[in-house]
Amino acid sequence: MSPGPDGSARDRADRCPGVLRPWIADDGALVRLRLVGGRLPSRALARLVDVAERHGDGTVALTRRANLQVRGLAAPDGLVPPVVVAELESTGLLPSRTHELVRNVMVSPLSGRSGGLADLRPVAERYDALLRGDDALAELSARFLVVLDDGRGDLVDRTLDLGAVAVDAGHAQVRAGRHWGEVVPLDVLPDVLMALAHRFQRVRPDVGTWHVDDLPEHGAAVMGDLHARDLRTQVRALPLPEGVGRQDDGLAYEHVTVPGGVLRRPDVDALLARAGAELVVTPWRSVVLPDLPARPPETA
Repeated sequence: MSPGPDGSARDRADRCPGVLRPWIADDGALVRLRLVGGRLPSRALARLVDVAERHGDGTVALTRRANLQVRGLAAPDGLVPPVVVAELESTGLLPSRTHELVRNVMVSPLSGRSGGLADLRPVAERYDALLRGDDALAELSARFLVVLDDGRGDLVDRTLDLGAVAVDAGHAQVRAGRHWGEVVPLDVLPDVLMALAHRFQRVRPDVGTWHVDDLPEHGAAVMGDLHARDLRTQVRALPLPEGVGRQDDGLAYEHVTVPGGVLRRPDVDALLARAGAELVVTPWRSVVLPDLPARPPETA
């Protein structure tokens, strides 16, 4: 049995919810939809709030892992009815029924758009594609988390199972739990993360081992070849301010706070009225509207 966060023995699989494995609360079923790097197509959010109003409590909640939740769903026999599953699937936010619980990938929200050393969005998308195509990794814990910091330091302090921090435009240092590994090119990083995930699966003794840090020596065996932390990863970012900022390509983004991390129909309508094709949910339960037209400079 593996230790839980309070030091007690943990001998069960995790219970993090998904669409096909909801959490049954007093007000009905709660389902979680996972976003890779927080990326959320505008049309998917529009569709999701429709589903939430028809079948749930009408809200879409943002999580600290940059995912989405809908609650208040009917759940006879502890499962969401197939018709509701189909409607949730129609949003495009459930691309794999078999792997829905393990698609936990956080990325610096402004990566590839403003600041940072590297664009880690392609790394996240490639890792997710490889993960969804690998039957063995469908058995990872739903709490198993990959965190990709683009070198600005906004996610470097997040607890993780696997991850990386960019050190320049083409390389990142690999992480497993609290351990640091080698610096690798970004084009091989998804495969490296997959190999580490498989190694974790091989050495975890039971389903109660949710995290790399649950293993002996905090999972040093997962990384194998340990390295000193690269000095270039020792960075910290200030909190992302609310409001409009400039992207590296000359376009603009807007960081919008979401009170309580809960979106209702008027909030969604207001966001979509300003958004382009995509929004980015952040780990701070807020939303970035990227790729907006730059505002012309004010004249006196």
